[in-house]
Amino acid sequence: MIKKCLFPAAGYGTRFLPATKAVPKEMLPILSKPLLQYGVEEALSADINNMAIVTGRGKRAIEDHFDNAFELEAQLSGTTKEDYLKEIKEIISKSTFTYVRQKQMLGLGNAILTGEPLIGDEPFAVLLADDLCDCDNDGVLAQIIKIHNKYQCSVVAIEEVPMNKTNQYGIISGNLIDNSNNTYLVTDMIEKPEEKDASTNMAIIGRYILTPDIFDILRNIKPDKNGEIQITNALIIQAKQGKVLAYKFKGKHLDCGSVKGYLEATNHFANKLGI
Repeated sequence: MIKKCLFPAAGYGTRFLPATKAVPKEMLPILSKPLLQYGVEEALSADINNMAIVTGRGKRAIEDHFDNAFELEAQLSGTTKEDYLKEIKEIISKSTFTYVRQKQMLGLGNAILTGEPLIGDEPFAVLLADDLCDCDNDGVLAQIIKIHNKYQCSVVAIEEVPMNKTNQYGIISGNLIDNSNNTYLVTDMIEKPEEKDASTNMAIIGRYILTPDIFDILRNIKPDKNGEIQITNALIIQAKQGKVLAYKFKGKHLDCGSVKGYLEATNHFANKLGI
């Protein structure tokens, strides 16, 4: 059973400067709700209520958002605006939030390793808030948790992307298992390959279920040429042991890591609400 979800949220958000100079990228809103709140809601819908957040300097707004605001609540009490806080208050009441700071920005793998004290020795979920997903039924985390519960190994969520965009994602190779059309036993991975070097167009998005042995692997792998620890390189080691599955999830992926993608996500949810 997956009880904890790790949210790497220490990055600088440089593609959104100057907005992210004072506002964490994870707190940028899609309509009236910050990106990270969408992620926490997805975790809650997958029956996870322990939220472990890896932060850094200038991220205090994240802690404040997922905390009671007594003065604001008192100000709105008894007014027509009181219901505006109902949603976030329910999230706070259902969840436990813990935090740790990433000392240096040394890649996603390092961010996950930084979160080890919050996770302990158990399988856990990882959710990247700027990979926003909209699903009609189960959220992406709930979908891949079902795969993990069946096979008891690490699972990554994947989608097919245009070949000319493989250099924006980790790309997997693998073989379908158990006569399925959406679950692959991963045989190899490569981080952001150019089109000519990509063996497939199956891209990892920001949803993972990881087994706790990933921490020892992350501790021992070498940084890449940019000095960063990549989770893809750690997962390759697990994959060589036959311990990683990839699941082609059902739903729409909205990449909010760029201004263009962020705008597309905003328009998607606005259209969905008829705004």
